[in-house]
Amino acid sequence: MPDDIPNAHTGAHGYISNKDDYLKRLRRIEGQARGLQGMVTDDKYCIDILTQVSAMTSALQSVALGLLDDHLNHCVRHAAEAGGPEADAKIQEASAAIARLVRS
Repeated sequence: MPDDIPNAHTGAHGYISNKDDYLKRLRRIEGQARGLQGMVTDDKYCIDILTQVSAMTSALQSVALGLLDDHLNHCVRHAAEAGGPEADAKIQEASAAIARLVRS
């Protein structure tokens, strides 16, 4: 998130220690998306495409949950330890992120 956007964190992010793992998983998901495009191009059976969409959705959810866990254990924890308005803001930010994930 760029620094000019409100609530942007300017320090090290919680996922930084797992960055390579996240990038590998996201590249795999990118490959799955290209595979899905190929399946549609090749007129594959709809259920086979839906099965792959489900697999890709699960992979994205796994990345999201990992990022959320890292955020809670790093950014939110540090803010809570510091207390004050930053802690309140981080908790609200995390709650909003959880709500978005639940709705998706």
